[in-house]
Amino acid sequence: MSNPVVQTQPARQWMVAPQGLSGIPPGLEYMSSLDQLIVKQRVELMEMFTGFEMRNKYDVLNSVEQQCYYAEEESEFCNRIWCGPTREYVMHISDNSQQEVMRIRHDFECCVGCCWCATDSSCGYEIQIEAPLGNVLGYAKQQTSLWKPHIRIFDANRQPMYVVRGPCCWGCQNICCTDDIDFPITDLTEENILGRMFKRWAGCGREMFTDADTFGVTFPLDMAVTSKALVFGCLFLVDFLYYEKPKNNN
Repeated sequence: MSNPVVQTQPARQWMVAPQGLSGIPPGLEYMSSLDQLIVKQRVELMEMFTGFEMRNKYDVLNSVEQQCYYAEEESEFCNRIWCGPTREYVMHISDNSQQEVMRIRHDFECCVGCCWCATDSSCGYEIQIEAPLGNVLGYAKQQTSLWKPHIRIFDANRQPMYVVRGPCCWGCQNICCTDDIDFPITDLTEENILGRMFKRWAGCGREMFTDADTFGVTFPLDMAVTSKALVFGCLFLVDFLYYEKPKNNN
């Protein structure tokens, strides 16, 4: 796939990148001073009026609404129409200088996404996370469960690092229940909570007529930057696997 055309972004204050840091992949310096990221998907008017799935675009913000990154999906039109959230795509993540600093890949596979069949070796929805480009940081992959979301995050050698689980009511957010839907991040014992991912209520209009959702992730301030990047990348798996389907919003 070729790199997408960089589009003009709306005016927003950008976070100042920390200086003088070493041992951190280029472009990930922002994460060294953060313990939370908010990911807001942009509304696509063409998608609203035609029903055709357009390329997803996201603004990535810190806790005071300063922009840290911009993410844009690269995928084929026919894949978006016929394959839905299981489509092949590359998510390009760029900083304020429009330099791509992370890349998230999902390859199309038939029959993925069923929580009953997903395992480490087959049928699980998986993404690969790179930073800097060409350097695989790790993976996030759906795991077997009865109905609750269950994801594992792996390092570059496919050794498990973290577990992410969601509630059985992950698709029940509505105007009468606008609380965040939490996906706790734990160690492998699932006894120690290290952070959380969450889907935030984006407002009645956005939730009813679009699939432009708002997500967030929290993690320890002293967590390794590469680990923060893996957890951040896993947010896109949560979005595509559980909230990209129109029926969950409409």
